[in-house]
Amino acid sequence: MIPEPTATAASRASAQNRNSHDEANSSGAVNHSEDESGNENRQKSVRRRKRPHEGSENVKRKSAKASRSSVRRAGGSRGKQRHVEAVTLFEVVTMGRSAMQAVIDDWIEAYVTDRDSSLLDLISFFIQCSGCKGVVTAEMCQSKEDSEVMSKMVEELDEVSGLQYKKFLAFPWILTVTWPMDTDSVEYPLIQSGPYGRWFHSEFCDFVSVLVAQCQHSVIFDSYLMNTLISLLTELSDSYVRAFRHTCTLAAVKLLSSLVAVALSLSVSIENSQKLHEVQKTKTRQKSTLQQERIQKKITELQEKRAEIESMMDIIFKGIFLKRYRDVLPEIRSICMEELGLWMKLYSSAFLTDSYLKYMGWMMHDKMPDVRLKCVLGLQGLYGDPPLLPKLDLFTSRFKDRMMSMTLDKDNEVAVQTMKLLLLISKTSDDVLSPKDYKQLLQFVYSSQRPLAATAGELLFSRLLNTVAPASDTQDEINEEEAHKQQTSARLKALLQFYQESELHKHVVYLVDSLWDCGGALLKDWHTLTSILLQDSSSHGPGLTQAEQAVLVEILVASVRQAAEGPALAGRSGAKKVMNAREKKTQLDDCTKLTDHLLVVLPKLLSKFSGSCDIVASLMKIPQYFLSECPEADNTQAVSGLTAEMGAILDRHSGPPVLETAARTFLSLCGAETAWCSVARAARDSLVQCWVDQLTTLLGDTVSLKVIKALGESQSFSADEEKTGEILATLKKLRAFHNCHDLLKWNVFELLSPLLSVESSEGGALPEVLLEVLQCLCYCMLWSLNTSTETLTSREKAVAQRLQLRLFCERGNQCLSHSDHSVRQQAFLGVCDVLTAHSYQLQVWDPSSFGPLLYTPSPKLQRALLTFVCMHVFVGPDCDSQSSVSDNSEVERLEDLHKRRNLLAAFCKLIVHGVLEMSMAAEVFMYYVKYYNDFGDIIKEMMYRTRQMDRIESARTLVLCLQQLFVRLKREQESGGRTHPGVQTFTCIKELARRFTLTFGDLVKFRECVVMIHRSGIEFVFQEFSQTPETPTPPYLSYLTILSEFSGKLLKPDKKTVFSYLQKHTAEHIIDLREECWQPLIYYRASLLAVAEGEDAVSYVSSDRKLYLPNRSPFSKQKLEGSKSPCAFSPVDSKASKVHKSSFSPSNQERTTDMDPFSVPVEPPAKRLNIEGSVLSTGNEADDDTVEVEL
Repeated sequence: MIPEPTATAASRASAQNRNSHDEANSSGAVNHSEDESGNENRQKSVRRRKRPHEGSENVKRKSAKASRSSVRRAGGSRGKQRHVEAVTLFEVVTMGRSAMQAVIDDWIEAYVTDRDSSLLDLISFFIQCSGCKGVVTAEMCQSKEDSEVMSKMVEELDEVSGLQYKKFLAFPWILTVTWPMDTDSVEYPLIQSGPYGRWFHSEFCDFVSVLVAQCQHSVIFDSYLMNTLISLLTELSDSYVRAFRHTCTLAAVKLLSSLVAVALSLSVSIENSQKLHEVQKTKTRQKSTLQQERIQKKITELQEKRAEIESMMDIIFKGIFLKRYRDVLPEIRSICMEELGLWMKLYSSAFLTDSYLKYMGWMMHDKMPDVRLKCVLGLQGLYGDPPLLPKLDLFTSRFKDRMMSMTLDKDNEVAVQTMKLLLLISKTSDDVLSPKDYKQLLQFVYSSQRPLAATAGELLFSRLLNTVAPASDTQDEINEEEAHKQQTSARLKALLQFYQESELHKHVVYLVDSLWDCGGALLKDWHTLTSILLQDSSSHGPGLTQAEQAVLVEILVASVRQAAEGPALAGRSGAKKVMNAREKKTQLDDCTKLTDHLLVVLPKLLSKFSGSCDIVASLMKIPQYFLSECPEADNTQAVSGLTAEMGAILDRHSGPPVLETAARTFLSLCGAETAWCSVARAARDSLVQCWVDQLTTLLGDTVSLKVIKALGESQSFSADEEKTGEILATLKKLRAFHNCHDLLKWNVFELLSPLLSVESSEGGALPEVLLEVLQCLCYCMLWSLNTSTETLTSREKAVAQRLQLRLFCERGNQCLSHSDHSVRQQAFLGVCDVLTAHSYQLQVWDPSSFGPLLYTPSPKLQRALLTFVCMHVFVGPDCDSQSSVSDNSEVERLEDLHKRRNLLAAFCKLIVHGVLEMSMAAEVFMYYVKYYNDFGDIIKEMMYRTRQMDRIESARTLVLCLQQLFVRLKREQESGGRTHPGVQTFTCIKELARRFTLTFGDLVKFRECVVMIHRSGIEFVFQEFSQTPETPTPPYLSYLTILSEFSGKLLKPDKKTVFSYLQKHTAEHIIDLREECWQPLIYYRASLLAVAEGEDAVSYVSSDRKLYLPNRSPFSKQKLEGSKSPCAFSPVDSKASKVHKSSFSPSNQERTTDMDPFSVPVEPPAKRLNIEGSVLSTGNEADDDTVEVEL
C-alpha cells in the first residue's frame, strides 16, 4: 500500500519507534494489517484486501487513476493536507504499463520514507497475485541463523478449521500466510483461460521489470529490499501450493532477467569509464590526475555494484531455478527454460558456460512438448549469434544426436523448430553435420507436414542448389543470359540427382512444394526449363537422359500447378488456406506469365516427346492451369496448334492416362468463360466425329445380322485381331471423352447398344469390348438424365428416354450372367448408377415442364441385383474367388476389397433413393456382424439413412433379417445335412440382434419401432401354432431368446403392454414352465420383467426358482408363496384365481386389457412412473390369465 504523502513523516517516526521497541524486546508480533501510526491509507488497504478482488474493473481503474493524480498533486504541494484513496499494488497491475511506472515511482518514494510498511505492501502484492485471499501476518526476527526460528518454518493444513498455514522467513520478518484449503483447486490469475490470463501474465512480468528498472539507481543496493524480496520468492516458490510456486517462480526468473539488464548497463558504464580513464592517462596535467582518480573510484564502485548484482543473480539461480527447472508443473519448467535461454544470450559472459548449458540439453528430453520447444527456441537464439558459437562446441558435440532425433518429434511445432535450429547450425558451421546427417534431414522434404517440409526444403536449397556454380573456362565470353541458363541447368541437375538418389518416385509435387518458398525463382523460371527440355543433346555437350527428362517434365508440371493453385496438396497438412491480397496478386501474375509462355512453347514440347506416353500425359495437364484473361488468350493460332498436337497424340496413343488427361484438358479449354472456347470446341467436335465415323465403319463390317430358323433374328460379332484392336482403341477414346463431355448429338447409344445383344455363345464381342461399351452406354444415360430439363421438350422425347433406360437395364441384366467377372461388375455398377441418377432426377425436376418419366425396375432385375451382391460382395474365406486373392499380395487383396465396397455402396444407394424396396436391405443386414471390418461402415450408414426415411419400415427390415436367418438355421438343422456357408449359427444371430439393439439410441424416439419388433417377434413364434401331443411347443420358440435382446430398449409403459401381448398369445396353450423345452419363453418373459426391476434376464430366471423374488411388492411375494402347486396351470385351473387377482388390480387396469396392447400412451413416461410401479409389482400377475411362475 502506498502511504499518504502528508503522513509519511509521522508514519516513518512511528515505524522507527516500533522497530526499536521490537529489537529491545528481542522479538514481537506485528500484524501488517494493523497500523497504529494513524495512517488512514493503511487501514483502507486492510479493508480492501479482506474482500475478494471481484469488483468491476472499470470502477477500479477510474478510482486508481483519480488516486494516482491525487498522489501526484500531493507530492507537488506537500504543505497541503489531502485525503487520498490508496491503491494496492495488485490493482496497479490492472492499469497498464504507463500507470505502473508512475505508481512504482511513488512506491519508491514511500519506501525511502518507510521501508518496512512499503515492503509489506510489496509482499502482499505477490501473495495476492498468487490468487490467495487469505491473511498475512508478520513478526520480527533478529538473526537468520537462529535455530529456534528456523524450526518454526512450516507449511501445514488444519482440517478442523479448513485453513492452510505457511510460515517462512523473509528477513527481517517471519511471515505467516493463512488461506482456505481449497485454494489449490481454484484458478489463480496466471492460469485463467481467455484473454485475461494472457494479459495478466504480461502485466505481471512488466511490473517486476519496471520495479527493478526504477530501483536500479537507488534502493536496489541498500541490502534490504532485494534480500527481503529474494527471501520471499525463494520461500513461496518452494511451497507445495501450485499457485504460490507458479507465480513466485515466474516473478523470480523475471527478476533475474531484470537484474541481467542492470548488470549489462553496469558493464557498459564500466567499459565507457575505462575508455575515459585511458584517455585521461595520456594527459600530463595535474587536473588530469585528479580526474583519473575520480574515474578509477567510479569504476571501482560500478564493479562492486556489478558484483553485488551478480551475487543476487547467483542466489536466485541456485535457490529457485535449480529447484524449479524440474518442477512437476510443466508451465514452471517452460518458464525456467525460456528465461535461461534469454540469460545465456544477453549475459553470455556469466551464463554461457557448459555448467548452464547442460540444463538446456537435459530438458530437451522432457516429456512435455512445450518444455522441449522452449529449449529449442532458446538454442536458436544462441546459434544465431556468431560470436557465441565458440562457446557451444562442447554442447553441440554432446547433444547433436538428440537434436537430430527431435526432428521426428511427435509434436509438429517442436520438429519444425528443431529443423530450423539444424538449418542455423549448417549455415554457421560446416563441419558439425556429417553427410549421413544431411541425408537424413533432406528426406524431410517429403514430410506430410508442410512447415517441416518447407524448412527441409530450405536446407536442401542452401546445401545443394544454392552452392552450385557453372564451371566454364570462357566465362568472359558468355553473356549474362547464357550464364544464367547454365547456372539454372546446373541447379536442376543437382535437384534431379537428389530426387533420383532418394528413390521416392511419384513424389515430385511434394518436392516442388517443399522448395517453393525458398526456391520459387528457380522453379518459376519456365523459360529456362522449357529451353533445357527443347535443346538437343549434341548442341551443348551431354544432355539429359530420358529418365531425367521425364522427371524434369514432372517438375515443370508441378511448378505450374503450384503457381496456379497454391500449396494445397492431398496428404500434406499445415498449409496456409487463405491467401492475402499480395499473394493473390502474385498468383495472378504467375498465371499470366506461364500462360503467355507455355501456350506457345507447349506444342513444341508435345511434338518432341510425342513418342513417350507418360511424358505427353504430364505435359497435357498444363493447359488446365492456363489463365483465359491473359493477353495471349486472343492468339487463336497458338490454341489451334496446341489442339492439333493433342489430336495427333490421341491418334497415336490410347492409354488411359493420356485419354483421361486429354479429356480433362479439352473440358478446361472448352469452358464458356475462356476466350479460346470456340477453337477448342471445334477441335473436340472434329475428333469425336472422326471417331464416330471410324467406329460406324468398323462395326458395320464386324456385326452382321444372322437369321435363325424358328427363333427369329440375332446378331453375331466377327472380327479379326486387328479390327478388334481398332474398335477397342476407338471405344476407349469415346468412353474417356464421354465421361467429361456431352456427346449425345452423335447418337452413341444407338451405335453401341446392338453390341450388348450379341450372345457370347454365338460369336459375341470380347470382354474388353463389352467393358468399354457398357461404360459408354452408362455415360450416355447419365448425360441424358442430367440434361433432361433442356432436352426433354415433348412427351415423345421423354418416352424415348424411358425406352433407352429400359433397354439399357435389360441389356445390363443380361450381362450380369456373363462369363467374365469384370463385365459382370461393370454391368452391375452401370445399372445401379443409372437407376440412382434416374431416381434423383425424378425428385428435382420441375413438374411444370417435361421431365423424365417414371421407370420401375422389373422384379427379375431386382432379384438379379440382390443375387449379384450376395454372391460377389459377401464372399466367405472358403470360397474360390476369395482363396485366389488370399494367395496373392496384400495390395491385390486391398484392391479387391475396394471393388467389393464400391459394389455394395452402389446397391445401398438404390435402397436409400427408393429404387428398390427397403425389405431388400434385409439380405445386406444379415452380414453386418460377419463382415463388420470390411463393410460395417457402409451397412451402418444405410441403416441410418433408411431409418430417416421410415423408422417403422426400417425396423421391419431388421425383423425380417433376423427371422430369415432363424428360419434358414432351423431348416438346416431339420435337414441334418452339412451346414451351408450362408447359414449363421444361433450365437451369431443373437449377436446380430444385440448389435441392432445398439443402433436404437434414443428410447423415446424409437419407442414405436422397438414395440413393433417385439410384437412381430411374438406373432412370428405363436401365430398359426396349434398345440398337439407331437408338437407341444412352437417350432420357432427359441426365437424368443433372440428377441430378448431388444427388451432393454423398452420404456416402462411398454413393458407391461408387451408382456400382456405375450400372455394373450400363450393363453390358448398348456405351458409347463418346468420343462426344458419352454426355457426360451421363460428367458424372454424374465427379460421383460427383469428390465422393469433393474436386473438382467439371467439373474431373473434364477430368481424364478427361489421362494422370494427381490424388489417385488409385499403383495406379490405373499401371492407367490401361496401358489406352490407342483402341476402346471391350465385355463380351467386358473378360473378361480382370476377373480381374486382382479380385485387387487387398479381400476384402470381392466380397461387396459381391452384396448390395443400396442397403443402408445399419451402421457410421457415420467408422469406414469407411479402407475407403472404398481403395474409391474401386482398388475403383471393380475393380467395373466393362464401362466403362473412355478416355484
